[in-house]
Amino acid sequence: MFDSKESLPKTLGELKQTNYRYRTVKEEIRDNLLLKLKRQEAVFPGIFGYDRTVIPQVQRAILARHDFILLGLRGQAKTRLIRSLTTLLDPYIPIVDGIEIPDDPLQPVLGATHRLLAEKGDAAPIAWLSREERFQEKLATPDVSIADLIGDIDPVKVMSRRLELSSEAAIHYGIIPRTNRGIFAINELPDLQPRIQVGLLNILEENDIQIRGFPVRIPLDLMMVFTANPEDYTNRGSIITPLKDRIDAQILTHYPSSIEDAMAITAQEAWTPAMNGHEIIIPDYYREIVEQAAFEARESEYVNQSSGVSQRLAISFYETLHSSIEHRLVVQQRTREIARMCDLYQCVPAMTGKMELVFKGEQEGIVTVAHRIIGQAIGKAFDRRFLPMGKRARQKLDPGPYREIVAWFEDGNHLDLTDDLPFDDYLRRLRNVAGLEAITRKHLKPADDLHLASAMEFALEGLVQHFLISKKYDSETVRYVDTVSEMMRQI
Repeated sequence: MFDSKESLPKTLGELKQTNYRYRTVKEEIRDNLLLKLKRQEAVFPGIFGYDRTVIPQVQRAILARHDFILLGLRGQAKTRLIRSLTTLLDPYIPIVDGIEIPDDPLQPVLGATHRLLAEKGDAAPIAWLSREERFQEKLATPDVSIADLIGDIDPVKVMSRRLELSSEAAIHYGIIPRTNRGIFAINELPDLQPRIQVGLLNILEENDIQIRGFPVRIPLDLMMVFTANPEDYTNRGSIITPLKDRIDAQILTHYPSSIEDAMAITAQEAWTPAMNGHEIIIPDYYREIVEQAAFEARESEYVNQSSGVSQRLAISFYETLHSSIEHRLVVQQRTREIARMCDLYQCVPAMTGKMELVFKGEQEGIVTVAHRIIGQAIGKAFDRRFLPMGKRARQKLDPGPYREIVAWFEDGNHLDLTDDLPFDDYLRRLRNVAGLEAITRKHLKPADDLHLASAMEFALEGLVQHFLISKKYDSETVRYVDTVSEMMRQI
């Protein structure tokens, strides 16, 4: 209703001269959502992959004036989504100034507000809350108390003001009543102790609170939203049945279902530095590999799928990939640098903390599992570009077009690459592989030598994933060799 703080009413009398009318928070959010839908505006900008699943369900919960919970694994944008609810609040709303709990001037509910308005009348001062100030959230931890959330008697107030314990002024209000006229969110709800969850029952059902033995019930105007991880139900706690019954809607979140959505999320969330005249190039197939690695981890038999693999894996992976290229650019004093396959494997530290392994994975080792996942991601990205459309589902590569490359390695040749190899030497060594440049130009059409070198190594890695050639590496060097010769050497 009010879009700017400029010339906003400062007293109750001035407010009465405007067209302001009281609406509950849920009515306000509902009205603003309907307005956005009619105007065909983006309701939750910056949330990708939920357009036909989660977002419509959230919108229906809002239209039904429901409190709701988002239930999903880690890194599924639950917190980001509930924070986006503030975009559905009015830019500013009036409250009575000088009152501890935000209270509407035209529909006051607090005794302190009634007394102030009775004393000052139309001269009562008005303050204004922005939409950002009307959102509060609390991370549920086992040490959260009823006093933190709802309130308790404040002995300091009692002593300093010489108050009776039965005085309403002796109460110190918690974060929930202080969020009156707004949205309150509790993250990781199952971590909240059951006896504390009981304290939320009246808020959800009767919209009021009572503090200890005070005979005063305080009605609240709130929208309550929650998040929870299904894993928490067994590992750390649970949501008590009466509370689940009072939460009107349970909405299931999920990971991105397409590489395109995942890439959009990473592009939005990943931090990369300004290069100040330098250029770092990360081709599209590298971006796909980054996202595909997260998809592969979510399907890996070595990774605990009940814990989930957060989208943060891809975000950290991409940031580390960028940093690896930047490191080489600075050390070699270049102005342009492009991603190499070695840069992907330098990103293992960005992955290992974001995957929880099952026993089989622990036996393999986290680094081995990470390398395997990166290799599988490279293979999928290679197939999208080198396999005919109809054959991609079978994931089988016809060796015929790559016969010249394989024969070069069968003749006893090998290719050694290091992450600090100067670019001219890097390109020269790759060009020595017979047939590699021609097949790369055919499928990837690189724009210049920089893109050509990176694409040729990508093609080699794809052949490794299809077992047409082999690769072995130590802490410094990657060596591409003939598969049969390598097998015989190991035997």
